[in-house]
Amino acid sequence: MSSIKPLNDYLLLEKLPSEKKVGSIVLTTEKKQGNIATVMAMGPGKTDENGKLVAMSGVKVGDKVIYREYAGTDYEDDGHKYLLLKLEDVLAVVND
Repeated sequence: MSSIKPLNDYLLLEKLPSEKKVGSIVLTTEKKQGNIATVMAMGPGKTDENGKLVAMSGVKVGDKVIYREYAGTDYEDDGHKYLLLKLEDVLAVVND
């Protein structure tokens, strides 16, 4: 796992692979996964206008979430693709 610790109301998501490598053959998934990722780490929350910390809510580490297209900043580390984005860009939690 990446050693990134998100600040404020940011989340670190690991993108789900859209390809699978079998030997030297690369298989792409027939059905597009869309913008689904797993929450790997969370910041503490954001500070309101009175200086009070508003904790993160609605998601937790390990949740699969759907996020806005074109949101966040991409990051790659050791072959894993991550996305750093604000909590407000998360649209839903996926229940398996």
